[in-house]
Amino acid sequence: MNLDRRTLLALLAATAAPLAPASAQDVSRSAFAFSFTGLDGQPIRLSEHAGKPILVVNTASLCGFTPQYRGLEEVWQRYKDRGLLIVGVPSNDFGGQEPGSDADINHTAHAHGVTFPVAHKAVIRGSSPHPFYRWAAAERPLEPPRWNFHKYLIGRDGKIVGSFPSAIEPNDPRILGAIEKQLAPAVVSQ
Repeated sequence: MNLDRRTLLALLAATAAPLAPASAQDVSRSAFAFSFTGLDGQPIRLSEHAGKPILVVNTASLCGFTPQYRGLEEVWQRYKDRGLLIVGVPSNDFGGQEPGSDADINHTAHAHGVTFPVAHKAVIRGSSPHPFYRWAAAERPLEPPRWNFHKYLIGRDGKIVGSFPSAIEPNDPRILGAIEKQLAPAVVSQ
């Protein structure tokens, strides 16, 4: 059986060290309790988007999935005026595919037309992941990121409503449908 490099690396990553367990405090939180530091040094506070959906994507500049930046930008342009936030979270955790500096990451993102917020490089697995990823691992223990460009959709309530692996493109009907559902007006029962 012949495997290409990307498939082989993805298979190896799936068997790699799991995410660290979440603390009791992390488990009780919603995604709105977390923030990231943007490439510009400014905080990206998820709390500022409470009540709106957020798509958090771990990214990498040298990955076979890096062209998904364009699809993410298309989704951002389509839904940002309706309240969707997309946050790219660069990580060097999978195959060492994000080795560069913030300037390098910014260059790659902009070369792919990205205008949505991109965070400073973060650790997302292992013994000391970013607190958001520790929380996400507790919320969805069977659906951790196994490679770059894993997507978590956070619902209006701050809970994970969708987890989409790397191979699912940003404009896949499953992702768009989940976003649409979160953007639909809430039905008030009487």
